[in-house]
Order: sequence, then structure tokens, then C-alpha cells
Amino acid sequence: MSDKKFTPVKLALEKDKRYAWCTCGHSETNVFCDGSHKKHEKPGSLVFQVEEDKDARICTCKLTSNPPYCDGSHK
Repeated sequence: MSDKKFTPVKLALEKDKRYAWCTCGHSETNVFCDGSHKKHEKPGSLVFQVEEDKDARICTCKLTSNPPYCDGSHK
């Protein structure tokens, strides 16, 4: 049974906009980096862009093998 805390977030991503996906799990927003990794001495965010506007399921469990996108690892 999956933990609802780690259910992916469906977001509308915008073409050419820069996103910073949280890799440490300490961000108050979880999906995107808020700089909390510095306080916890963890690696920084994964910065990414998409080539076209699209909806995507963004990982919240940090176990995905296809960051920042959910691959179902939270199940």
C-alpha cells in the first residue's frame, strides 16, 4: 500500500521555464526546492526545463529512477 505522503503531484509545466526539483526531501514545498538542503547539509536541487508545455507527475518520494518524474517507486 502506498503512503499518501509520497503520492506524486500532477503539475502543468511551462515550456522553457526553469524548475528546481527538491532532491533532499526537506523542502517545505517538497516538490520544489526552497533552499532547505543547505540547513541540512544535503545536495542541492535538480534544475530542469521542458521543451513544451505539458502535464507531468512529479516525484515526492525521491526514489524515482527518472527524476524529477514519478516512476511509481513509492508503491
